[in-house]
Amino acid sequence: MSQKHEQDPIDILGNIYEKMYENAANGLEKAEHKSAPLLHQLIEEAKEKLSELEEVTREDLDKVGQYLERDMHDAATYLSENGAELKDWLGFETALIESEFLYQMLQTADPTTLELLKLKDQAEAVGYHTGEITGPGTLVCDQCGEKLHFYRAGKIPPCPKCHATSFHRLRD
Repeated sequence: MSQKHEQDPIDILGNIYEKMYENAANGLEKAEHKSAPLLHQLIEEAKEKLSELEEVTREDLDKVGQYLERDMHDAATYLSENGAELKDWLGFETALIESEFLYQMLQTADPTTLELLKLKDQAEAVGYHTGEITGPGTLVCDQCGEKLHFYRAGKIPPCPKCHATSFHRLRD
């Protein structure tokens, strides 16, 4: 008798985030003119595609799309303003991580794309909150400074130290 193993809903949303990023990144890579509106359109197209393939609600797809846009704009702003590398935005070294998702992030994080993506929303502070999905990187608790490391897309938990629910991306 075989036992069906059900996947954790949080892992499913992390996987959706990565698939949505993959679809958007592939579209950006092929595009002649890269822009923030194009990124938004590509994420919308990815949501439509995934809504046909995955067993998740439209509400979950919309939330994950918002989280992905937040992360991509945050990375674009950080990298283009600081001339830094993706590992600096992530807050950890990427050399030892074998991840197709991280590889794709590194491939699409070229300066031209980043500079153009930055144009949409100049320098508004980006907030991260418990319950949202985030991509790889390091978040810092706004209340106590505790660092949370995400080596793949996943749900943001409350701070393990003080239980606060508001974070910001680590800035070297």
